[in-house]
Amino acid sequence: MSSRPDAAGVIEVSGLTKTFDRGRVRALDGLDLAVDAGAFVAVTGPSGCGKSTLLHLLAALDRPDAGRICVGGVEVSSVSNANRYRRHDVGLVFQMHNLLPHLDARRNIEIAMLGTGRRRRERRARSDELMAAVGIPGLGGRRPPELSGGERQRVAIARALANEPGVILADEPTGSLDSEAVEQVLALFERLRAERGVTILMVTHDDDVADRADRIVTMRDGRVVDDPAVTPAIDGSEAREHSLR
Repeated sequence: MSSRPDAAGVIEVSGLTKTFDRGRVRALDGLDLAVDAGAFVAVTGPSGCGKSTLLHLLAALDRPDAGRICVGGVEVSSVSNANRYRRHDVGLVFQMHNLLPHLDARRNIEIAMLGTGRRRRERRARSDELMAAVGIPGLGGRRPPELSGGERQRVAIARALANEPGVILADEPTGSLDSEAVEQVLALFERLRAERGVTILMVTHDDDVADRADRIVTMRDGRVVDDPAVTPAIDGSEAREHSLR
């Protein structure tokens, strides 16, 4: 069930609200966001503004209190099988890679294909194909502790692509990398978007990393306060009001 829609609006979020601590902490406050198919969008903003919460809801790792989430035609907020959705419709990339240290790179990628009906030989061949695609051919037998930070993140991206999702959700994917590895990962994202038409939504606190995206969306206090795709954006007085909360 790979989601690779050709139409605009592959990600559509409206009125998204999420609270924690029995409603005392409002992480998202009626957030609206739309992302076209094939776009590379960076979401920025200060710590605690709701960036990671947004990604977790898009990935069905949590459920919103209110609002609508649609990704690749899937109504995420009411999806009945979140594991199937994450296996087929979105690829997830995290700051700390989330690789299993006791398994080699190839097996870490293969894990994403368990339950898809692929045979072991097919999973192995797909893993090797993806490692070549992300620029780390020949490293399939190495375990994560034997890889550099950039190599581990490339394995994580290969794993995210295993089932050909239409959307990659990346949460601070360069946050733990040195400058050379950051450049490698960003170049890889740009190539995946150009060659495969993958839609990328990336959360980052790094302005230089955000500048590599097609569009930068700024959040504050659980809302989008600046988005070049929206006209008019929230005006300056309202943005200042939110910044003083």
